[in-house]
Amino acid sequence: MQTSVEYDANVDMKKRITLRGSKYSHYHVEELEDGRIILEPRVLVSPFEISKNTLSVMDSSVKSFKQGRVSNPVDLSSYSSE
Repeated sequence: MQTSVEYDANVDMKKRITLRGSKYSHYHVEELEDGRIILEPRVLVSPFEISKNTLSVMDSSVKSFKQGRVSNPVDLSSYSSE
């Protein structure tokens, strides 16, 4: 893997490090025992978007329900607030 940018960074009073010219706004951080820090970019998905796979599973579940293929009722009495 080639290095495209290299610079030194300091931890500020609030224990933050500033990334210069970062291409992403969200990162997964992994701090190793030897002090190294690994940053992996993350792209967040809108919470209101439903994936095509999830929609497909929901459609097949509704289809099964309409055909009468359902499981036995689930007993939720153990979760009662009383």
